[in-house]
Amino acid sequence: MSEIPSDLKYIETHQWVRVADDGTATVGITDFAQEQLGDVVYIGVPDLGVTVNGGEEAGVAESVKSASDVFSPVTGEVIAINDALEDEPELVNEDPYGEGWMFRVRLSDAGELDGLMDATSYAEHVAAEE
Repeated sequence: MSEIPSDLKYIETHQWVRVADDGTATVGITDFAQEQLGDVVYIGVPDLGVTVNGGEEAGVAESVKSASDVFSPVTGEVIAINDALEDEPELVNEDPYGEGWMFRVRLSDAGELDGLMDATSYAEHVAAEE
């Protein structure tokens, strides 16, 4: 079974979001997603300063066997990207909820979080896909 931390929110396309006390949100792909992809060889992230929209494409994850769009769970301005992924995309495989994060945004609407799945709902979603 994939790891599903309880302190995160999730979307159906297998991205997670962690909201900090300062209203910023960190986004990445889930353990389940990286397992499905296999060995990640490239991560494309949005540019700094652009606005990403919740539920819309914001990047790409490419592996030796496929490519997958990465969707942003939330809307906001991109304030940081994980530069380490440029040289070490495998961090997504090794630590998807830590060092493998993809980008951070300043939330436009914290209320958006209410529409996302919690860990229990996401676990049920993953079980239905397996």
